[in-house]
Parts: sequence; structure tokens; C-alpha cells
Amino acid sequence: MVEITVLSKEDVSKILKMDQVIDVVESVYKAKSDGMTDVWPTVFYDFETGKADLDIKSGYLKSKKLYGHKTVSWFGANAEKDLPTLFGMIAVFNAETGMPMGITDSVYITGVRTGAAGALGAKYLARKNSENLLVVGAGNQSAFQISAALTILPNIKKVQVAALSLSEAEQFVNGIQKRLQDEFHIIAKDITFKATENIEEAVKESDVIITVTPSRKPIIKKDWVQKGTHISCIGSDMEGKQEIESDILSSAVIFVDDMKHSKEAGEIEIPLKQGVISEENIIGELGDLILNKVNGRTNDEQITIFDATGMAILDIATAELALRVAEKNKLGSKSKL
Repeated sequence: MVEITVLSKEDVSKILKMDQVIDVVESVYKAKSDGMTDVWPTVFYDFETGKADLDIKSGYLKSKKLYGHKTVSWFGANAEKDLPTLFGMIAVFNAETGMPMGITDSVYITGVRTGAAGALGAKYLARKNSENLLVVGAGNQSAFQISAALTILPNIKKVQVAALSLSEAEQFVNGIQKRLQDEFHIIAKDITFKATENIEEAVKESDVIITVTPSRKPIIKKDWVQKGTHISCIGSDMEGKQEIESDILSSAVIFVDDMKHSKEAGEIEIPLKQGVISEENIIGELGDLILNKVNGRTNDEQITIFDATGMAILDIATAELALRVAEKNKLGSKSKL
């Protein structure tokens, strides 16, 4: 009989600290660059097209002696049943024994590790004196992006938020300082937060842009992007999604989190198919840059792009961190298998 730890969304949100997650995500990128990880093929199943589906993403972290999977299901009709439409869980296993270590809810972990990824792209590719951040999207993920960016980019003074409507952006901005304090323990009284409906003007003013939308039509145009801008593209994680105009990539310094998946479903997918860029335009994966295997930005006029599609190995490593902290502090619940 094996006893494992089970962590709810509430448990995980209390346990995980953004700076710790950033460190874990960075370590996974490094391990991937050193060939110490395997990202296994995604399993996707359509129960009923447009109504119910699931995907299973999994992988192996040799350096941490862990493997596991994240299973996420979406059942649209649940809204009529007063049930959440999205469910997800992460299972973590010991790679030396095969024994299960624990199960966690996936929603918060996905949010916090994705925020860490977007900010790490900016840390290694944005100009060091960057002060103005634009987040395109006002959903739940945007709060994680802002939290991570403020944790890792010390010079940010202004954060603009653009959404489908000004009212949506305003609602988000009105609550962000309290959420940063309550959820992430970040006091942001010296930061200016602004909702904007003029995305062109906001893009022109920004040093760092993070896109977090499900868009299938470019939102940001090449003519708007100023020299020296960094863009972390987070929303394009499925075939056919695109957040920025293809021509932006043609003269940019491009990095990805996972080369194979980004070519299939990331921001670079459509520009590659259009012939606007080729694989030679992609310098490498972010882990290669972190480990100084390749050069990133070489001057303050370059436009840089980080295309992050997300990887299960980030979820697994972050879930293991949560399980470790929970064990130390006797949190969560126990279950016998």
C-alpha cells in the first residue's frame, strides 16, 4: 500500500511562491537544453467536436528523477449543469521506483508556471532598462504574467492592459493591485496600472509586451512595434492561433521553449507555413540562451520574441515543488493506493 499526497487548488495557491516557481521553471529550461528531459507526445481526444475534449501532456525530468502527466478535460455542457467546464490534475511519479508521489490540481500550477515562463523570456531577451509593460489579454492568466514580470523585472514602472473591450480591461486593472498583494504578496503601489483601448498606442509605448489571448487573427501589427521591444507570445498554444503579425518575426531575434511543439502549434507555426520565416530564423530554445550556448539580444534596437507553447515538464516540476513544500509543512490530504 502506498500513501500519496493530494493537493487541491486552494492548497497549491497557498504553498507556491512566484519566485520559487520562476527558479524551478528556469531549471527545467536548463535541463532541457542539456538533454536531461523528454517531452512525450500529447494525447488529444475529441469526445464531441466543440463540446467536449481532453488532452494528456506528459514528460520525464531525468535531472530531477521525476515523470508524470497533466490531464485536462473540457466539457462545455457542464455550464448548464452548474459544474465547472474545465477540470485538470497533475500526477507526479518517482522515476527511480515508479511509485506515485502525489496528485495536484492543475489550474493554479498551469497559471503560475506560465507566468514564470513569460517573465523569463523577458528577463533574458528584453532590454535591461525596460520600464513599460503591456499585457494583451485580461483573463486569469494575465495576473500571473504581471506577478512574474514584477518579480523578475526590477525596473517596471508602468503596466498597461488591453482586452477585447475597455470595460474588461478596466475591471481587471481595478482589481489587480489587491490581487497581487493577496495572492502573490507583491506590493505594487509604486507601479502605474492603466487599462487601454488603444492597443496601437500602447504597443508603441511599451518595452515589454506579453500576449495572453486565444486569438486566431494577429492583434499586434508590425508598424506598431518599436525598435528594442521584447514580446513574449504566450497565447498561441494550439494549431491555428496567432497573436502577432507574421512580418514582425521576419526581422526579429526568435527563441522558443520547445522547438518541435512551437513549429506545430506556437506563434511561429503560421509564419513558417507562410514562408515569412524559416527554421534558420529561430536561434534556439530559451534554455540554450540561459546557459549561454547561443547569443540573444546583442543591441538595444533589436526586436526579440519568445514563443512559449507550454510543456508538461514545467507542470510536473512545479507540482513536485508543491508536494515537497506540502510534506514539509504537513499540508494537503493523504490517500492510500
